[in-house]
Amino acid sequence: MAGDFGLRRRPWRGAFAGLLLAAALAACGRGPAPEAGIDPRDAAQVALGEHLYAVHCASCHGAELEGQPDWRRRLPNGRLPAPPHDASGHTWHHSNTELFIVTRDGMVPPYAPEGYESDMPGYAGSLSDDEIRAVIAFIQSTWPDEIWAVRRQMQEQAARR
Repeated sequence: MAGDFGLRRRPWRGAFAGLLLAAALAACGRGPAPEAGIDPRDAAQVALGEHLYAVHCASCHGAELEGQPDWRRRLPNGRLPAPPHDASGHTWHHSNTELFIVTRDGMVPPYAPEGYESDMPGYAGSLSDDEIRAVIAFIQSTWPDEIWAVRRQMQEQAARR
């Protein structure tokens, strides 16, 4: 049949093509979306994330996720203090993809302007993708229901655009 590229007559070709595409995407560093696998209801993931947060994040973002004092006011060096990750901050405004990428790569474009200087390092060299997801799950596990309701509304609005 015209336009089926022989896939209907040889169904294994379609499966093979799909495997090749998946392998090519994996080789380019693209796999499942970063938000896949972040579950603030998963007790084991949250416990791992809590431990990793204490080791890697709490020194800047606070043991109680409270952030640094006056986190909205620039320091003398022009950089911003670490923001809180609790409900008082803006972490919950960001998608899981944004949170994942900023944690993995640091504050770099497209999530910060070109040349932006930040004290937020990227953790790609010290945390695995699953460990980064666990830290995000831990942070999200502390958010109250009101934050989740607003976050869902924001996601729905973004999906309509």
